[in-house]
Amino acid sequence: MRFRAAIRNIKQHTNGWLYASLLGAVVVLLPIFTIFVSLFQPPNENWQHIKQYLLQDYVFQTVWLVLFTCLFTVLLGVTLAWLIAAYDFPLRRFFRWALVLPLAVPPYIAAYTYSTMLSYTGIVQTTLRNEFGVMPNPEWFGIMSMRGAIFIFTMFLFPYVYMITRSYLEHQSGSYIENAALLGRKPFSIFLFIVLPISRPAIVGGVILVVFEVLSDYGVSSYYGIQTISVAIFQTWFGMYDVDSAVRLAAWLMAGVVGIFVVERLLRHQRSFAASTSKSRPLTPKKLKGIRAAAAFMFCGLMFACSFLIPVIQLIVWAAWSYDDVLTPAFFELTYNTIGLALTATAIIMVFSVITANVVRQQSNVLTYVLARSVTSGYSVPGAIIAIGVLALFIGLDQWLAPLYARMGLGKAPLVLSMSLVMLVVAYVVRFMATGYNAVEAGFEKIGMKYTEASRLLGLGMTKTFFKVDAPLIKGALFSGVILTFVEIMKELPLALLLRPFNFETLATKTYQYASDERIYEASIPSLFIIGVSMVSVIVFHQLGKRLNS
Repeated sequence: MRFRAAIRNIKQHTNGWLYASLLGAVVVLLPIFTIFVSLFQPPNENWQHIKQYLLQDYVFQTVWLVLFTCLFTVLLGVTLAWLIAAYDFPLRRFFRWALVLPLAVPPYIAAYTYSTMLSYTGIVQTTLRNEFGVMPNPEWFGIMSMRGAIFIFTMFLFPYVYMITRSYLEHQSGSYIENAALLGRKPFSIFLFIVLPISRPAIVGGVILVVFEVLSDYGVSSYYGIQTISVAIFQTWFGMYDVDSAVRLAAWLMAGVVGIFVVERLLRHQRSFAASTSKSRPLTPKKLKGIRAAAAFMFCGLMFACSFLIPVIQLIVWAAWSYDDVLTPAFFELTYNTIGLALTATAIIMVFSVITANVVRQQSNVLTYVLARSVTSGYSVPGAIIAIGVLALFIGLDQWLAPLYARMGLGKAPLVLSMSLVMLVVAYVVRFMATGYNAVEAGFEKIGMKYTEASRLLGLGMTKTFFKVDAPLIKGALFSGVILTFVEIMKELPLALLLRPFNFETLATKTYQYASDERIYEASIPSLFIIGVSMVSVIVFHQLGKRLNS
């Protein structure tokens, strides 16, 4: 009976908005579905060689990198969140938002910046030799290794854990911590036995984001010579020109992502925490004095310097040395291409996000629940997998359209769509639909349904109601979604490297190209451009979080 009632409800609310949202879900799911279909096709000789001799090492390196990055991001992120939420010390208010800024520095930019700074001719070893007469062992500064990649990911991804955990501790943990203190618990005991257990959902949420970023990475792993599955996909595609084997590697990586989801769900199901009262008390920071205050200040300052201040200052210095060679008409054309591409993809994402979020909030049934999960699934899939899926999909589409191409005089089997920017735009839509959707959904949740229902009772349709009533009320959320999505697209490296047309570059790909060619100074200017725009995104995200929590 419930199923029939759900079908009847869907039929009653079927309209253009629902059809458009279903189209968006299909666009997101088709490339992912294409990856799974490839597993049922017969493998070639290259795949047999990869499976027998290389796959085990790819998996081991990837798992090793993910595990240790997660461990250190949890240690650093939770410690900083606890210090900021529970204690008051000099410049605490500054560090509260400044420790989010490392997210504005893409890890691949941080990777080549630190590797150059710590090299034999870099500023660190040069200063030690020339200014202090110290001849350090160069091996002490060897960062282009697994441990160096773990350091880079930890320093520039810990804000994911820090932000979510700090927000939870500030707004939900006050009564627990105060009660534990009244019962005689010491600060370390409270942190170990109270803070960590009750913060587990927030910590896991941040760690999952870190895992997605590490699995999606290509720039850091490739530059530091680490054979992860994402790097293997690139090497198989560009080195062996074997798309079929690259698709199978993507399927293995996708299986790992699904496994992470299953494990996280099982852990969450086995243990849960609930408040004993409906009233949550904010945590009141305890003022630190003397050595403790100085230690907290120095620790937060050191982390901020290493994860943001030092690399950005170094990039500014390099930019001052190289701007004459970089700021040419070609660079401005490159910037124009990047901004135009990002704006196009952002516009499409926001349109589908608004349509889908509006349908989901007005129709509460099984279909809309699946719809919401479908359009946001792309963000949890590494960029290399999406690139492979989109490429396979567009090649199949070109083959299907081959008779039409022949009639148009383009040849028997040309690659039209799969050699165009359309493919890259679709990949961006699949990857970052969740960014726009989550911002719009938050805006809709804040205004509720009362104004919309009143408008519908007065005879306005769904479309007119949105433009006259809903859109003015959620314009802040729309703006936040545009900014966050635009910046994510500008920073994205794997999708642009794999799917861009011939002789087309973005700021991200040009930065990586400069770094790969050991032209580090020239890479600083496009890097600073990306970081500057990303800082706007971080500030918008921070302000949006303050408004939602107020």
